Amino acid sequence: MNLYGKTLFSLCFILFVGLMLILDSSSTVLAVPGNEKTAVGEPVEPDMHEFMEYVFQPTYKRLKQAMASEPADRNAWKSIKADSLILAEGGNLLLLHKPEENRKAWDAHSIEVRKAGGQLYQAAKAKDFKAAQMHYQSMLKNCNACHQQFADGEHQLKP
Repeated sequence: MNLYGKTLFSLCFILFVGLMLILDSSSTVLAVPGNEKTAVGEPVEPDMHEFMEYVFQPTYKRLKQAMASEPADRNAWKSIKADSLILAEGGNLLLLHKPEENRKAWDAHSIEVRKAGGQLYQAAKAKDFKAAQMHYQSMLKNCNACHQQFADGEHQLKP
C-alpha cells in the first residue's frame, strides 16, 4: 500500500471511529438520562401522630424557645437556621404521607409549611429577626390550620 492509500485508510478509520463515538454518545444520552429521579420517597413512620411527635414537636419546641427573643450571637442564629430548615424539609416529608381524606388540602398545607419554613430559614441566614418572626408566625398559622382540618383542632401551636 502506498502513502496515499495509507493516508486515505487512516482518514477513513478516524472518521469511522469518530462517527461511532458520536452515535454512541448521543444514543446513550437519549436512552439513559443520567439525572432523572429513579427512587421514590416512602414514609418510615406511617402513623401521623408518631411522626409529628418525633419529627416536628422537638424541633418546634427548640425553635419556639430560640424565637422568644432576638438572637444574641451566631450560635443562636445557627439554632434558628437549623430548626427552620428541618421544619421546611419536613414539609417535603409530609407530602409522602397519605391523609385519610382531602389530599389536595393536605398537600397545600405541606407546601405552605415548606415555603414558610424556607422563608424563615432565609431570614435567619440574613440575621433579620423581624422577617424571621413574620415567617415563623406564618408557619405556625399554617400548622394550626392543618391541625384544625386534619386533627380536629387539637395540637394548636403558640409562638
